[in-house]
Amino acid sequence: MRETWIIAQREFRSYLDSLVAYILLVVFLGLTGAFTWLIMADVFMIKQATMEPFFNVAYWSLFFFIPALTMRMLAEERRTGTLEVLLTRKVSDWQAISGKFLGAFLLIAVSLLFTLPFYVSITWLGPVDHGAVWCGYLGLLLLSAFYISMGIFASSLTDNPIVALLLALLIGISFHWIFGILSSVLPGAGGRFFHFLSASNHFDSMARGVIDSRDVIYFLSFSLLALILAEARLAWRHVADASMAR
Repeated sequence: MRETWIIAQREFRSYLDSLVAYILLVVFLGLTGAFTWLIMADVFMIKQATMEPFFNVAYWSLFFFIPALTMRMLAEERRTGTLEVLLTRKVSDWQAISGKFLGAFLLIAVSLLFTLPFYVSITWLGPVDHGAVWCGYLGLLLLSAFYISMGIFASSLTDNPIVALLLALLIGISFHWIFGILSSVLPGAGGRFFHFLSASNHFDSMARGVIDSRDVIYFLSFSLLALILAEARLAWRHVADASMAR
């Protein structure tokens, strides 16, 4: 656990030492603020004291931001050789992957923390369903964990960060659009299966203020599965590299 936390701290500091964290924060706050208060179905247009406009735009903002954040995690480090250096310092594949996951998750959590003034401002406009707001934030955190895990898995498949970005977006599109479309087209068990796989269905219920254990288990289990697959991919590449060296 100590090694995992050290890697997470290093990853988090690396974001703060570059422009990545600040660009992410400014663009994320700008987009969510604009769509919450000014553009399209904003708070004033729907005439309700609700965080629903924020959750809707945050849902899509994180969809694009997190793959851009994770695309270099393993792909770039493996291409430059820094990943191999890290793994030779008595650090396991799982500790490296979970540490990188935690570092990115902390950055997203801090970004969401900066949106709490939106919540405070909306409470001044009228009665707010506070339970629905906190359920929505929990949904965004779970969704972010899902995105980060899928991004790390995509980054483990290639040495090219751009390819990792495209793979992460493709995986995200599958869970957000394709599975949802298939669930509405296919009848019976097939439709129910793809409805379960659709991430948007699970997030939407939490954004409405409904906490279902099945939604929480969905995000946690798929996040863990993606990290396990990323670890297995790293282990397989170590074996492949060792056999080629012989």
